[in-house]
Amino acid sequence: MAAAALHAGWNALLKIGLDRYLTASLIQIGAGCIALPALPFFGLPVADAWPCIAVSALLHIGYNIFLSRAYQHGDLSQVYPIARGSSPLLVALLALLAGDALHAGQWLGLLVLVGGIWLMAWRGSHGGAALNGPLLFNALATAACIAGYTLADALGARSNGDAIGYALWLFVVNGVVATTVITLRRGPRIFLQLGPHWRGGLGGGAMSMLAYSLVIWATTQAPVAMVSALRETSVLFALLIGWLFLKESMPALRLLACAVILAGVALMKLA
Repeated sequence: MAAAALHAGWNALLKIGLDRYLTASLIQIGAGCIALPALPFFGLPVADAWPCIAVSALLHIGYNIFLSRAYQHGDLSQVYPIARGSSPLLVALLALLAGDALHAGQWLGLLVLVGGIWLMAWRGSHGGAALNGPLLFNALATAACIAGYTLADALGARSNGDAIGYALWLFVVNGVVATTVITLRRGPRIFLQLGPHWRGGLGGGAMSMLAYSLVIWATTQAPVAMVSALRETSVLFALLIGWLFLKESMPALRLLACAVILAGVALMKLA
């Protein structure tokens, strides 16, 4: 839940005037820069963890690309709930293959929680762009990337035996990969555009690193599907931030969606 609050916080903080692909890349580069000085205090990940780091780094690049494309076809209130709300179901299904199963009560709570998140997307389509094919494809591809790297990192952290050390190495590798990909896609001069935003990038990177490090640690303590679902309660924190600080409206349908999400959390906890 702390990771969810941090995730919503850095998303609200980093409205820095860049397109979403550049913003996501800047955050990953910033997180890598912050993680780098801490590496001497942690050992190298074990051999079994490196494939997980590689898979996660590649899927993070896919996440950046598909998410930025999704936002070309729909607004935040549509794309964000579909992408973030679909990933816990995919994580739960993939986790079955790894022997990390949920029992019936936890499945019920997960389905209710995901249903509440999806309910928020219908508000996004009201009075705005309709849910269309390209939006759904790219949002669901984003969800698949989230599910893939969440499971990869859970398995990697568990095999490494040190979740925080694994997370720090992951952020450094992600930063290197993000820097390489953005250079190949946009050219070296893109860093002149990113330069004025380095403070926001470091601030967002720090919050992102702390949020996802908490998620990785949590997956070593509980089933990854439960951790993934609870993490996506970030939509509640984002809604509260928008209402309290950005003076956004709180329509009745979103209040209903919040109630459904909280009911899902309660079911997962009490099951």
